[in-house]
Amino acid sequence: MLGKLARQEDPNVLVGFDHADDAGVYQIAPDQALVQTVDFFTPIVDDPYTFGQIAATNALSDVYAMGGKPLTSLALVCFPEKADLSILERILAGGLSKMIEAGCTVIGGHSIRDEETKFGYSVTGVVHPKKVLANSGAKVGDSLLLTKSLGTGVISTAIKKGKAKTAWIDAAIQSMTTLNKGAAEVIRDSSFRINAMTDITGFGLIGHAREMAMASNVSVKLHASAIPLLEGALDCVREGYIPGGLKNNRDFAECVVEYDGGVSEDVKTMLFDPQTAGGLLISVAADDAFDLTNSLAGKGVRAVEVGRIVARSKPLITVMP
Repeated sequence: MLGKLARQEDPNVLVGFDHADDAGVYQIAPDQALVQTVDFFTPIVDDPYTFGQIAATNALSDVYAMGGKPLTSLALVCFPEKADLSILERILAGGLSKMIEAGCTVIGGHSIRDEETKFGYSVTGVVHPKKVLANSGAKVGDSLLLTKSLGTGVISTAIKKGKAKTAWIDAAIQSMTTLNKGAAEVIRDSSFRINAMTDITGFGLIGHAREMAMASNVSVKLHASAIPLLEGALDCVREGYIPGGLKNNRDFAECVVEYDGGVSEDVKTMLFDPQTAGGLLISVAADDAFDLTNSLAGKGVRAVEVGRIVARSKPLITVMP
């Protein structure tokens, strides 16, 4: 809907909403720009503290995805009038724990009464104007690295239905509460030729790869067998624990995808799974991919090469076995 509104011409806006990027970037000095983002959602796990941690991790991710460093945040709270306030206290405490880990100061917030609990943050960070990593810079020949496994959407659906196994829940929570901080620090402090980056969140791997391809005027080839999946993710698909967001993602984006034989239907489904606090999708010069992978591993980040950037053609995205 923003695209239907009149555009505000401001030369200091380095990244707006034109290419569906992860956050806005606004230059405030020759060597400094603000990175701004906001995200909040309903609970996806039962434990209030864990929900707060997930919400914070998810909100912080968009700043990291732009190559930025988070500085401050504002909490956004919707909470039922008659609910136990100790639950809200635990949600806020969980969120604060991740903000502290990120070195991001919570400086306030806003709350309203609502029949359904919702929680998240508006986050402000900083980045050098010449080091902004938008989704629009991918170059032909780049390797695509992914830093987290897919599957939080289908596992969260199984959790809501009371059908998720403990191992599945543990794997999903571990992923959703792991900051992209380590990866962002490697990227920010290195000389690797990283041309574009985004994080995998609500639109799934295909949706965000589509945004990168369109913004960069390139096409993408993905290797299905290389794409990491959380424990239990395929089991959830086979048992029908499919979130509505996954179906919407597939209805919207599958028209630009071609499967080059041998890709199972279950794996095809996973490519559209909406992620919460997902990993980074990094478009890096092929010659630097191996060294970047090793540097990320040194920070405890497991990055996997899942595809490459090719010249613009139809289909926009090809998925190979």
